[in-house]
Amino acid sequence: MPTVTTTAHAPTLAETVAALERVYPPSWAASWDAVGLVCGDPGQPVRKVLLAVDPVAEVVEEAVQWGADLVITHHPLLLRGVTSVAATTPKGRTVHRLIGTGTALYTAHTNADTADPGVSDALAAAVGLAGPLRPLEPDPGDPDGRRGIGRVGALPAPMSLRAFAEQAAAGLPATAAGVRVSGDLDRTVRTVAVSGGAGDSLLGAARAAGVDAYLTSDLRHHPASEFAEQGGPALVDTAHFASEWPWLPDCAARLAGALADQGDTVETHVSTIVTDAWTRAFAPVPPAS
Repeated sequence: MPTVTTTAHAPTLAETVAALERVYPPSWAASWDAVGLVCGDPGQPVRKVLLAVDPVAEVVEEAVQWGADLVITHHPLLLRGVTSVAATTPKGRTVHRLIGTGTALYTAHTNADTADPGVSDALAAAVGLAGPLRPLEPDPGDPDGRRGIGRVGALPAPMSLRAFAEQAAAGLPATAAGVRVSGDLDRTVRTVAVSGGAGDSLLGAARAAGVDAYLTSDLRHHPASEFAEQGGPALVDTAHFASEWPWLPDCAARLAGALADQGDTVETHVSTIVTDAWTRAFAPVPPAS
């Protein structure tokens, strides 16, 4: 995504957070989640915002070198309670680097997953689904039935599972493991459920939705094997990072819109650093005939 440059009034960090939280209210997050401002002075000005999936050292260094005042990530840096952020651990070093350079960090996680539109809407668009979309697992707190985890939609035209998997792979960031498929590659796919991030907890919801394929990440061996044996949707498994990255440009645009509503502007940049945990995949070499 190209860098967007503006010259209007720079908001404070508190004003930037307020704008972002109008789009992705923290109250929408799961009870176990840790979203919101991780570090940063609420009064500091924000002129540059870098967006990424993971708050890892390489991303933080990119933000520092670019001169970002704020990093927005999807995944939390500190999901569970800690008693120390000493620089003797990777997370501690990250906290020190952020504070030492005056770079704020904000997390929008499950509140962005359940939003309308949210992470899975961006994923659906990236793999070629057409609207309208509906939640795979609706949020019971939304009377309109628009928010929730995952999305269900249709392809503009039916295609084979092979073609859909190839289309999905082309629409997502390239990763070492690529895209894996479970099912007859020649079966026809019309309707698809997607869920950004780890999605095997929604296998039952995907079956109940009556779709032809379910695309998500981090599918484990036993749940996927049992699901396949029972029949139903084909499975398309992507890298966790890849399934959530498409949301970043959408988040940047919505933040810009929310800031514009209050008369503020910032420069945004979406990181293209691949932070997938897997860096290489090896296939067995068949013996010489």
